[in-house]
Amino acid sequence: MSASDPVVSALHEGMRGFLSLVTGIRPDLHRYCARMTGSVADGEDIVQDTLARAYYALSEMETVPELRPWLFQIAHNRALDHLRRYERRMSEPLDSVSESALSEAGDPEELLAREQATQAAISRFVELVPAQRSAVILKDVLGHSLSELAQLMSISESAAKAALHRGRERLQTLSAESSASGAAHAGNPAAIGKSVVASEVSPSIARYVALFNARDWDGVRALLAEDVRLDLVSRAKRNGRSEVASYVGNYSQLTDWYLAPGVVDGREVVIVFRKRSDGRPSYFIELGFSGGLLSTIKDFRYVPYILAEASRLEWSAS
Repeated sequence: MSASDPVVSALHEGMRGFLSLVTGIRPDLHRYCARMTGSVADGEDIVQDTLARAYYALSEMETVPELRPWLFQIAHNRALDHLRRYERRMSEPLDSVSESALSEAGDPEELLAREQATQAAISRFVELVPAQRSAVILKDVLGHSLSELAQLMSISESAAKAALHRGRERLQTLSAESSASGAAHAGNPAAIGKSVVASEVSPSIARYVALFNARDWDGVRALLAEDVRLDLVSRAKRNGRSEVASYVGNYSQLTDWYLAPGVVDGREVVIVFRKRSDGRPSYFIELGFSGGLLSTIKDFRYVPYILAEASRLEWSAS
């Protein structure tokens, strides 16, 4: 079926309506998922998966659930599946959290815990076991209550409380160790700046960036493999050189945009500036090459919050 097919058009229209409905929730979903995975890109993958599953699940429901807790519960489960799938070794599984009673933290302690959690780089959270990680993010970063923690994590309130207490202690220890070793101060959680040198940039990425900045659109199109796949995140997916060529054409209409080779959370990417004079980039694009040709494009243009949580954001000076 083509995009002009009435059934496909109806599905697309329904999905656009659903995405519009959850626009205000998505940045917080991403904050949670990025910290659970330690990567803004992986976090967005989970957000996309969460929203897709939620949209199709709605068609089987008689009543619509309260969206925010329902979406967070789906995201929580997808994040755990992500961790298991990549066989990340954790010392304490989610279902082994002790339910021993802990005293309520006073207001100063609550405020300190929230400050530490919101200032911590997302890469720091992966050093907490999943239950502690989830509890700290939900409570101290996103402001959920203990009862909401228990519901979203499918554990008792006392277990959620224990996970939160231990997670806070662990995060405080990690922050202290980081400070002692001369790491960046707490008010600047992300390493941001022009620090990627030319020798660290892959030739394929460097060529794509050079062609784009020279406005050599024929040269950019020549890099496309016949079976190139485009994921314009949250907007469209296209397959094949002829379809993806129009994507290049859309960028050709933007005369002042500028690209730079860069790194986001340890991944080599293309950093996008809407104006060359901008001090901070707007988003990034992940490119995959095969046999010297561009085989995959993952463009985060339509998820404007994507870089807000990055632990490491660097790009090459021109």
